[in-house]
Amino acid sequence: MNKRILVVEDDVAIGNLIKMTLSTQKYEYAIVRDGQSALQKAISMKPDVIILDLGLPDMDGIDIIQKIRSWSQTAIIVVSARGEESDKINALDVGADDYVTKPFSVDELLARIRVALRRNAIDGSVNQEQPMFVNGHLQINYLANTVLVNGAEVHLTPIEYKLLVVLSKNVGKVLTHNFLLKEVWQNYLPSDIPSLRVFMATLRKKIEEDPANPKYIQTHIRVGYRMLRYEGDSMRGE
Repeated sequence: MNKRILVVEDDVAIGNLIKMTLSTQKYEYAIVRDGQSALQKAISMKPDVIILDLGLPDMDGIDIIQKIRSWSQTAIIVVSARGEESDKINALDVGADDYVTKPFSVDELLARIRVALRRNAIDGSVNQEQPMFVNGHLQINYLANTVLVNGAEVHLTPIEYKLLVVLSKNVGKVLTHNFLLKEVWQNYLPSDIPSLRVFMATLRKKIEEDPANPKYIQTHIRVGYRMLRYEGDSMRGE
């Protein structure tokens, strides 16, 4: 069955560009141009991925993400002209999976869709309570709280381990600084972000072959981090 994509875009020209792009890849799709139609279509269509513009005529895209997240974990890729980091962070914090800034290339958009679909497949086929996570040469035993890289155990601090677990359970998804701080520290302040960067740097030194060119943990500058899915000799995350 072809994957279903719901496009929420009020700009006709951009909607037509996305429509042509999806058609070439044989995706099933529907295009709506306002928030209320988006919510109704998300319920009836049950899309695999939602491509969402934030600036809609009747409601803000942030509100749409929040409403959809109240009942669905469908992958949401925000495509918006709002390029400020605060807009990206707001969208990701309320539940978007990824963010593409206009203008964008169709190749980039298709790549982000593929990432979202792979993540769906992983989430659907892997029981989240399974005791073992394997990603290339990285292995995490959730029951034993151990981490192996190339078969050798790596000793992590409790915070490094918590960060790695959160990232591993959200492969392919951009996690904001605030999300990670909330998950790992519970009580936190925005001023704790420099500490998060330090712990992420030490974590990379322990799990990456070349920390200066990381293959597992991707940085989204001023936004957050994402764990990439390792496939053979390449990493799939964008």
